[in-house]
Formats: sequence, structure tokens, C-alpha cells
Amino acid sequence: MLRSIFVISVTMAYILLAGPPMLVYSLMTGCTRALYRVGMTGARMALWLAGVRVEVRGREKIPAGEALVFMPNHQSNVDPPAVIIQLPMVLGLAKKEFFRVPVLGRAMRLHGFIPVSRRKNREEAIHAVEQAVMALKGGHPFLAYPEGTRSPDGRLQPFKKGVFMMAIKAGAPIVPISVSGANKIMRKGEVAMRPGRIRLTFHDPVPTAGLGPESREKVMEQVRQAILSGLAPEEWPLDVQANGKPIRAASRT
Repeated sequence: MLRSIFVISVTMAYILLAGPPMLVYSLMTGCTRALYRVGMTGARMALWLAGVRVEVRGREKIPAGEALVFMPNHQSNVDPPAVIIQLPMVLGLAKKEFFRVPVLGRAMRLHGFIPVSRRKNREEAIHAVEQAVMALKGGHPFLAYPEGTRSPDGRLQPFKKGVFMMAIKAGAPIVPISVSGANKIMRKGEVAMRPGRIRLTFHDPVPTAGLGPESREKVMEQVRQAILSGLAPEEWPLDVQANGKPIRAASRT
């Protein structure tokens, strides 16, 4: 608990000290690149203070210069910073709660992150997806979590459909990312952090160009199988057979 309080306190102090000058600079120049780099420095600092080591495999599989959709599984509050520091500059869908954090929320909105609500508001969800499609077509890579929320036990959860429709509508390749070990560092519903290792595995891109809505289930299954291949058995969903052969999970809307 003391480690968590220390990490959160130092990170918030960093945001409040470094954020405002960079926000002003970004507003004056109309460019958020420097602001983004400062944010990534803060993410690396927070992981280091928490004693989190990040092991990365397959990063060379990221195609250069393309508007991609990076799709990792989501085990913990510590895996988003571990993932995003490995990526090119991205946009993303983020919970509305993050936009209420002083300085951080303003920086996220200025850079182009899109707020989404945890409540099941169909119109709001469709609007967020359409905004993301426009950003992808404009050449901006995107980070999106297909499970929609953190796993309560570290196991891969069923996927939501919206982010896959986003990628298909934009014709953007999907890069599946397996996140393993993050749940052992900080579990959902807990504040305590434990030192440990997160293993990230980047997989071959799944193409979506030329596909229509009827291909959504096939694309979802390809991404699911890729992510499963980089997880430990205890991180597999309960619908995986004892022999280790994954079977189809039900999707969520």
C-alpha cells in the first residue's frame, strides 16, 4: 500500500508540475508531440517507481507508417502505461473518468483521445466509434481494448464488437498484443501494487481492408486466437478446454 501511495503521489506531482507548461506550449504551437513525449516520460517513471519490468516480444512486427489499431487485453491499471510506451504516437478511447483528472484530462482531450462512458449508451458509443474511424482514416494509429474493461481475475474476457467495427470501417490493420502478468502486479479493485514483470507480445497484423460487417466475427476470432497464444494457461478464459485448445467465446455488444 505504501508503494502505491508513493507512486501515485509522485506521478500526480509530475503531472501537475510538467503538464501546465506543456499544455500552454501545445496550445500556442498547435502541436501536441512534445506534450505526448512528456506524458510517456511520466508513464516510464511510474512503472520504474512501481518496480515493474516490461519484457517485449515481436515489436518488429509493427508496420511502419500505417494507421493501425493496437488491441491488447486488459488485466490491470498498470498495463496501459506498459503498452503505450512501446507504441508510436497513438490516439485512443478512454473512460470519461480520466478526462476529469486535472491537467491529464485536458492533455488527453487536446491530443485527441476520445472519451467513452462505462454506461451502455448506444448513441454515445456509436459517436465515439465514428470519431475514431475519422481519426484512423486521417492516418492516426489507435489504441483500443477489445474487452472494454479490466479483467477481474486476469483471464481473457469476451470481446466487445465496437472496436472491431471501427477497424473494419477504417480498413485499418489490427495488431493484437498479449499482456501477461499485469494482474499479479495490481488486481482490479485493489490499490496495492506489487513489483513484478509484464510480458508484452506483439503479433502479426490482422488485415481488415476491403472487409465488411459480415467479417467481424472472423476478425474477432483471429485477434482472440493471437492474444491467447501469448498468455499463460492461468490467463486463458474458462471456455478453453483442458487440452489447451481454445474454443470460441461469446462476444458482447
